[in-house]
Formats: sequence, structure tokens, C-alpha cells
Amino acid sequence: MAHRTRKRFGQHFLHDEGVIEQIVRAIRPRPDDTMVEIGPGLSALTAPLLHILSHLTVIEIDRDLAAQLVDRYPAEQLTVIAQDALEVDFSRFGDKLRIVGNLPYNVSTPLLFHLTRHADQVLDQHFMLQKEVVMRLTASPSTPDYSRLSVMLQARYHMDCLFDVTPLAFEPPPAVVSAVVRMIPLPASHPRPVSWSAFEMVVTQAFSQRRKMLRRALAQWAPHISWQALGIVETARAQDLSVEQFIALSDFLVDKQVLPGS
Repeated sequence: MAHRTRKRFGQHFLHDEGVIEQIVRAIRPRPDDTMVEIGPGLSALTAPLLHILSHLTVIEIDRDLAAQLVDRYPAEQLTVIAQDALEVDFSRFGDKLRIVGNLPYNVSTPLLFHLTRHADQVLDQHFMLQKEVVMRLTASPSTPDYSRLSVMLQARYHMDCLFDVTPLAFEPPPAVVSAVVRMIPLPASHPRPVSWSAFEMVVTQAFSQRRKMLRRALAQWAPHISWQALGIVETARAQDLSVEQFIALSDFLVDKQVLPGS
């Protein structure tokens, strides 16, 4: 019996064999990898991965699809978690984790932020996303796509857009072009904010009024900021600052006890 797609889950099932092979080549799975797939759907990616992996864990929110996976594959080969990935504690899977998936476009951004909490235990992530989101993830400062998402994710990962995927590769076809992104967590030696919560507050506030100069967008903190010492011109806007400058700015406000350090 054919599965009926459910709009509330943002389901678009990948079926293009050429694209599937291209994704598997990009992932380069090894038999002993600890891998988790988010949104296996109709097993388009699950099946070829299981030809290589000794074991795979999948997270599927659609309980009908989860039941089909349980029936199709033996438990020693596939662990099926019938749950919303946003509610899953990825720390349960251990270290050196590899995460893959064709992420539902309607929850891709909150899911990416959810996964940042576990970045230190992850080796890499390969995701199919709406191309617009991938462009924002990989955008450089002073470009139209550079945004809060760019800064927050680039502070945790090195990211590359690998290739585009046309709507015809899916059933039903989405209304947008997709792209596959590789995300590799940055090492502990890479600059990090002293407080992730303060960093997020500054970045969020700065981009909430991205057309305004920072001294106005950050008006509640601006009197405490030494722009010259930070090497930031007072007429700069959020999209003009690099990730490192945002880190320096939030660290400065924590050091001055303007923002909490926890």
C-alpha cells in the first residue's frame, strides 16, 4: 500500500537514483560508523547506507513510516526511533557521531539549532535542505544572504554547499530547489564565545534590525561598547561583522558585566 504524504510533516520523498548515489558518495560511509539518519521516509537513503554500514539508527516522526521500517529491516541492522527529532537528545548516541538526512524544510532551522548543542560529539553532518537555507548557512559577511543563521552556525561549523538538487528528484516535487550541505564541527581550539547565550543575544538583536547601524540596533548596550577597541566602525551594520567580530563583541559585553556570562 502506497504511503500518503503528509503536509504537516513537510514530506517530499527523494527518488532520483543518481542523486541518491551522489549523496552516498559525499557521505563516504564506513562499516563501523556511528550514524544517525533523520527522516528516512521511504528508505531512499537508508537502503544504500545499510549496504555499507553494520548498523544504522533512524529517527522518523511519521509512525506509519517508522512501523514500515521496523517490518522491513532486522533490529540488529536498524534501530528505529519513532519520535520528533527536535525532541531527541543526541547525546544518547555517543561520540564520533555522523548525522545525515533529508530534513523537512518546515523545521530545518530549529533542527539545525537543536543539533548545535551536540556539535562537540559529532564528526560531520550531511543534510538536504532548501537551497535558500544552504546559501544563508554558507554566506560571507556583507552579502545579502548573510544573516543570524550564518553567524550562529558558522561559529560552530565549517560548511560547504556540495551540489544542488532539482524538484524533480522528489515525489511530490517541492516548490523550491534543494541543496546538500556538509557541516563539520569546528575544533575546540577554534575561537568560541565565553558565553553562548550572550553571543546569541547579541547576534539576534543585531540582525533583528539589520538595516540599522549597530550602535542603534544594540542601543541598550551601545554606551558600554568601545567600538574602536573592538575594531568595529560605529556605522557598521550587522551584516558587516565577521563571526569573529561578533564573538569579540559579545565577549566584551560579558567582560564588562553588561551581559551574563553563563
